[in-house]
Amino acid sequence: MTPKHKPISASTPVVEVKDCTLADVYSRIQHADTPMIFKGLCLHFPLVKAGLESNQAAMDYLLKHNVGEPVTAYYVAPEHKGRVFYNHDVTGFNYQAGRLDLQQILTTLKQESTKSQPAGVYMGSTYIQQHFPTMAADNCIQLDNVSPMTNIWLGNQTRVAAHFDFPLNLACNMVGKRTFTLFPPEQIGNLYIGPMEFAPGGQEISMVNFDEPDLARFPKFEQAMQASLIAELEPGDVLFIPSMWWHHVRGIEDFNVLITHWWRDTPAFLGRPNNALLHSILSLRSLPKAQRQAWKAMFEHYIFDHDDLDEQHIPDTAKGMLTKPLDELNARKIRSDLTNKLKR
Repeated sequence: MTPKHKPISASTPVVEVKDCTLADVYSRIQHADTPMIFKGLCLHFPLVKAGLESNQAAMDYLLKHNVGEPVTAYYVAPEHKGRVFYNHDVTGFNYQAGRLDLQQILTTLKQESTKSQPAGVYMGSTYIQQHFPTMAADNCIQLDNVSPMTNIWLGNQTRVAAHFDFPLNLACNMVGKRTFTLFPPEQIGNLYIGPMEFAPGGQEISMVNFDEPDLARFPKFEQAMQASLIAELEPGDVLFIPSMWWHHVRGIEDFNVLITHWWRDTPAFLGRPNNALLHSILSLRSLPKAQRQAWKAMFEHYIFDHDDLDEQHIPDTAKGMLTKPLDELNARKIRSDLTNKLKR
């Protein structure tokens, strides 16, 4: 391994919370803006217990509750060492994807576990209520005033590149072990993010190989790692990931299962923030720098620094889209106005 490919480790562990109950977890994360691990929170879940017995017991439990519909699976050739990524010229991906029965995936995982250099086998985000409905009640976290989308992920020693999600996430490590390396949102400039148009999993990712970071090509990555947090998850541990935190995910064992709970803490009528980013790339990114700086001041005034903004000079009845928080009626008016303008 050459010096430019030296491995870099996150030195700061994620804060661990012990002796917390399921009933208390939402109050602990409701206003949290950094990751935290709830140790052993889900040790009593049936799937966790099955996995602690054996991988086969966990597989049997999953097959018992699976409805039999095909799911999306990924195959990463052995030479990629489990890294789910692009091909060499970033014109496609380094894996094959297809729809398979769960039994086929589990059989392949068992076959690969006997090899010295296994292929990466991975079932991506799969909606539990659709594919494993009878197991949801006993293996998912119920949150007060929140109805999260619950998904299950499974595979072997795969590596998912650092990416972010807009929803908040409670990730329950059910079977095996996983390592999350997490970065605060402001580290985006040090993570060398790839194309926005297409990416593994649909979400833009860091182009850095965390196992062999090329510091000649990605020198600022060392700064990102200095700001990173690491979460080593055992069976039954639950990781809270705040909105927009970048996270690299590594499966450690021959068989690993994760259940995620995603939800947003703002009304759905406000739309997806990513749409605003795309509109800005279309209309602002190619402007001359002086004009971009002028619009930056506008965004800071109206969007990013409005919390302490004095708007008493505008009567409440006339605030319209400046109403805080934005109500559904004004949100619908903005959406309608945008739709009409885009048609012109």
